[in-house]
Amino acid sequence: MPCLSLRRAVSFFFLFAAIFESSLASILAVDYGSDWIKASLMKPGVPFDVLLNKDSKRKIQSSVAWKKDERLFGSDAANIASRFPQDSFSSLKYLQGAPSDSDIVTYFTSISTAQISETDRKTVALKQSDGTEWSTEELVAMQLSYIKKLAEDLAGEPVNEVILTVPPYFSQFERDSITDAIEIAGLRTLALVNDGTAVAVNYAMTRTFSTTPEYHVIYDAGASSTRATVVSFAAAEDPKTKASHTQINVLGVGHDRNTGGTELDLRLRDILIDSFMSKHRRDIRKDKRGMAKLWKEAGRVKAILSANSDAISTVESVAFDIDFKTKVTRSEFENACKDLHSRFARPIYDALANAELSLANITSVILTGGNSRTPMVQAAVKTAVGEDRIALNVNADESAVLGAALYGASLSRQFKTKDIRVTDILIHDIQASYLASNPGTRTIHTAVLPAGSKHGARKTLTFKRKEDFSVVLNYPNEVMSGFPREILEAKIIGIPEAIDNLTERGAIDPVIKATVVLSESGFVSIGDTIAYGEIKDDSISGLFGGGSDQVSLDTDVDEGALKDEKMDKDKNDRAKKPLGKDRGTIPLEIEIVYNFQGPLSLMAKRAARERALDNMEMSRQLREEAHNTLEGYLYKLRDLLNDGPETPFTKCSQPSERQTLSNKLSETIAWLHEEGDTADTLQLWEKRSALETVEKPIVHRYKEIESFPQALNNSQKWNWSTRLFLTQARENITADAIAGVPSKWTSEELNALEKALKEHESWLHDGVERQKKTKMNEDPAINTKEMQQRAKTLEQHLERLVRRKVPKVKKTPAKPGDANGSSSTEPTQTPGDRQPGHNEL
Repeated sequence: MPCLSLRRAVSFFFLFAAIFESSLASILAVDYGSDWIKASLMKPGVPFDVLLNKDSKRKIQSSVAWKKDERLFGSDAANIASRFPQDSFSSLKYLQGAPSDSDIVTYFTSISTAQISETDRKTVALKQSDGTEWSTEELVAMQLSYIKKLAEDLAGEPVNEVILTVPPYFSQFERDSITDAIEIAGLRTLALVNDGTAVAVNYAMTRTFSTTPEYHVIYDAGASSTRATVVSFAAAEDPKTKASHTQINVLGVGHDRNTGGTELDLRLRDILIDSFMSKHRRDIRKDKRGMAKLWKEAGRVKAILSANSDAISTVESVAFDIDFKTKVTRSEFENACKDLHSRFARPIYDALANAELSLANITSVILTGGNSRTPMVQAAVKTAVGEDRIALNVNADESAVLGAALYGASLSRQFKTKDIRVTDILIHDIQASYLASNPGTRTIHTAVLPAGSKHGARKTLTFKRKEDFSVVLNYPNEVMSGFPREILEAKIIGIPEAIDNLTERGAIDPVIKATVVLSESGFVSIGDTIAYGEIKDDSISGLFGGGSDQVSLDTDVDEGALKDEKMDKDKNDRAKKPLGKDRGTIPLEIEIVYNFQGPLSLMAKRAARERALDNMEMSRQLREEAHNTLEGYLYKLRDLLNDGPETPFTKCSQPSERQTLSNKLSETIAWLHEEGDTADTLQLWEKRSALETVEKPIVHRYKEIESFPQALNNSQKWNWSTRLFLTQARENITADAIAGVPSKWTSEELNALEKALKEHESWLHDGVERQKKTKMNEDPAINTKEMQQRAKTLEQHLERLVRRKVPKVKKTPAKPGDANGSSSTEPTQTPGDRQPGHNEL
């Protein structure tokens, strides 16, 4: 069978290669602390670890600063605070979402030399020495943009999604502030995760649990605060898929927003201030540079006292041209902090109380956070829970960011990790407030999401209203001194028209339903709002069993009856499905109004992004890149010229070319040393371009020599495959003629293919013969790119014929004169039809 043998032969040589490169998105995880930032990148093919900065450090100081027009980050920014105290900004976590007149801002001014001002949103801005003002969100965005660039350098591709840790006590205002900063930095918030929960995920990743819950306390002693999170770990089974997974449930949280490592630094700095003033009788508190130097020194001394009983503090020219030196003992330090001892343990007791558990239920207290290394903190925790419950089995600095990265990976389908599922909780009560409908002057408050509500919860409020009204979501208790209580106002619009419409349809006692949603990231909002009424219909009589399921609200008191949304949804489904077109439901318009401290508008974020990531810095980065690229290129050329006569570069270049390149190289090196620091980006690129013009023909030669064997082999392969095809195809034409069936091809088509083949063979033979006579340092006689293009043309010509569909034999009706009444067939060719046995070669 000629067709079968041809199919096997051509399928062996006929290579239809399709390369699909799937670019899987990267996920950036950030643990943004008051003192330090830790980051991790999740990307297929990249080892999972903590992201390193440009100095190969595993954590980055949470600082941004300016040195003239140059913007600095990390330790570079923190280190210049003693020289430019008004141009270096740290500890910005305190200011996220904070009103400018709140207590936390007052506390910030006691630890920072930065000059603060008020934004038009009544939040905090910080002012540089030249008068430039930056909002907190802009300054945090700069740091996140710096982290984004580090991640992109490692990933080799844009990084757009981030998951970021936040303290569980963060209010909606603080969460809005950090997500605004994320967007200004050019990132998208995949999720916010509470830091204690992130540590729990990291802890569970390498451990197995039984179906009996195991209770642990995640104790996080950070710079700005101390938190304790009670979590349960257990093996569980998905009721639908029956797949097993690890279930983490957050049961209770305790915290102290004013007790942390920064407070210890503050107490230690006060010791240094008192020592300086007693020795030198000068008030160093009036000297910003001196205060910045002592703040840095306090952090250094605290680290020494963590491992030693005393430390010598020495600061050259701390202020007033005075060199300062003093001795600080651990006992002196701990005595200054003795009132904090019980406060370090208090979050554990509060978390257990919220979880309704006792210490007897707890397997271990897992210490994390940099401040957990401080002896007085460890002593306070040991006193509270007993030394046998203390666990040091997670990385105090990195467990939160690694857990956040793993949690982020679990939210994406492209990563396969251990199946860990998390249920987190809200720690602040949230209520809904609205005016009574009659007489309309009294405000009604309804607890909608009490503390302990699970993230992802949805609750439905039901109102008997006939006019538009507003619902305000707010905190019944102050989340922090000076912070507003109102979160948002939802104006529900279009109620009279919707009620009239439902009444005309036959709805009985229509009501308004508003869904309050608590997202997985801890944001509260008002989602779907509808006008709803049951519509009696003969076809569905009896479906609604009496009035026990009806929402009945007193029009005067308007208690805002709170129902679980699932119950409402089930009832709505029963009511709506028989009607077919949701006759009993009308969506209502919602207008969300935030107070002055709500999230930034889209336009404000765009403007902030243009300011925070300004063109001046981009130009500076491009100039630095051009300078570094040119410098590296010069070193490469120097090595090529000096590597000896046996290198490909030397063999493929002529003496005159090497001399010209050497002269230009010497000129450019001299120019770079003399003028490189002041040259602009265009000049730097022009210098490189001039050198590349000389080097390019040499590079082209040895690349052609390297690529020639493969290109030649490919061309010869298609010549051989085409000739084999022609032989077999002509045999098929002869066989088809004998069988009386139409053939796939015509002789004219095969002759045209043979002509193309001969032209290609002739061109290739001539080119190869000329190439044999060409020296290595001469331009190639035949270019591989042209060889590939000509081979591709022949391949496509052959492919069209190989893929030709076999014409089908068309049956004709039986003629009346046939003796047996059977039909006869005649071979007719119908383009595009297939015939079995001739599908492929």
